[in-house]
Amino acid sequence: MENVRDKVVIITGASSGIGEATAKLLAQNGAKVVLAARREERLHAIVNEIKQGGGEAISVKADVVSAEDMQNLAKFTLSVYGRIDVLVNNAGVMPSSRLNELRVEEWDQMIDVNIKGVLYGIAAVLPTMREQQSGHIINLSSTAGYHVSPTNAVYAATKFAVRAISEGLRLEESSTSRIKSTVIAPGLTKTELFDSITSPEVQTIANQISGIGISPYSIARAIAFAINEPDDTLVSEIMVRPTALS
Repeated sequence: MENVRDKVVIITGASSGIGEATAKLLAQNGAKVVLAARREERLHAIVNEIKQGGGEAISVKADVVSAEDMQNLAKFTLSVYGRIDVLVNNAGVMPSSRLNELRVEEWDQMIDVNIKGVLYGIAAVLPTMREQQSGHIINLSSTAGYHVSPTNAVYAATKFAVRAISEGLRLEESSTSRIKSTVIAPGLTKTELFDSITSPEVQTIANQISGIGISPYSIARAIAFAINEPDDTLVSEIMVRPTALS
């Protein structure tokens, strides 16, 4: 993990799950991690844990649906470290349901967090990375970004969008500003995503399969692998899923 060491890494959705695991793993390998999420007390606890283990971490309360919050997050990171090497756009929600349930507010929430949140993150760091002529933006999609199933049409649509945005970013920036763009697509993972589900049908399905979810650290290792590759090597996409789930 020599290429991870000393990199300044912003991680959204860092108060639990994949974001928390990624922050801890990268800090263990010498990265300077900047944790961002809405739950400030939880962020402070994770930062303290990282510091007690000898790592370097700071935190910022930020909501990815706020372009202003994301701009402030980038500015604060620059004020502390002077550069931004990696952004991990991890924050996401998944209140899945059938379309005929007409849960329009939940559709809006997924679009705001899963799509606009990714775009706001990119907008916050891209000028700095272009000026540096280096950087790496890692966007969390999902296996649902490759395959649509009943009850997850809107969630899948947001994750298809993440893939499209990531590919567009790669095509626009990799040859000119040397900015890398990577998609990480987790399968069923033991996180808080299921907590946002309000559809009784989908909650029943979630309860049946939640036990075979993989650890968030499995996804964190994939993120670390992508970051650790040398400057001349780009990992475009990684899909990580449970062995037991077809």
